[in-house]
Amino acid sequence: MTAGDRLVARLGLTSARWQILGAIAGADRTQPVAWLARDLGAIRQNVQRIVNDLLKEGLVAFEPNPHHRRAQLVVLTEKGKDTFDAAMRLQAPWINGLADGLSVKDLKTVHRVVTALRQKLE
Repeated sequence: MTAGDRLVARLGLTSARWQILGAIAGADRTQPVAWLARDLGAIRQNVQRIVNDLLKEGLVAFEPNPHHRRAQLVVLTEKGKDTFDAAMRLQAPWINGLADGLSVKDLKTVHRVVTALRQKLE
């Protein structure tokens, strides 16, 4: 988290804000805060607080939810898309540097182990 915070600080982001932007950007469809929280395995109130901060920064907006009047849908604004894209451009060389010298086989093993541990924790 600390490394992520340092990486995106100049964009006005934290790792948590970046993660929320990523969840919104990567979702198959627009979602309310509760669904974003569920997908992230996070507490809804924490996600709501971060979304409110992102709203104040102009990185996200709310749209009406045709299925639920009070649970508005969270969408990225153009500024939010640009900021998320900038974060990902910073992340690519950083993550490539971390993986430098590791084989694809080793990375797949790590992925399998972390996935198994996460499933056990859930």
